[in-house]
Amino acid sequence: MTIQRFAEEARLSGAVAHNGVLYLAGQVADDATLDTEGQTADILAQIDALLAGAGTDKSRLLSITCVLADIKDAPLMNRAWDRWMDKANKPARMTIQAPLVDPAWKVEITGIAAIPAPMPAVPAADVGQGG
Repeated sequence: MTIQRFAEEARLSGAVAHNGVLYLAGQVADDATLDTEGQTADILAQIDALLAGAGTDKSRLLSITCVLADIKDAPLMNRAWDRWMDKANKPARMTIQAPLVDPAWKVEITGIAAIPAPMPAVPAADVGQGG
């Protein structure tokens, strides 16, 4: 099976796909000066881009882990989450508190998503054939 890597950086890939599953690295805000709600919205936009780059979307998220530097910020994170989430396809989710590498980061989010199977190719002989 092929392994595909997306948004590669010096130490990690932003996401890795294997066997129909996309694994997201922990995503943090590009703008660490934002509050928790703003950082969460920034991260969720990054997740949308990673999912799209792998041919999937948030409706196919299986699991999400949210890490907050301060668990008291959960309501702020949830405001951004609730605006973004596909309410018809909610993933399993866990939220924990832990120190983050950069003290300016307030939230980090990782997840796992299913990648849709490619459509089977139609044999050329069957294309455009009337009965």
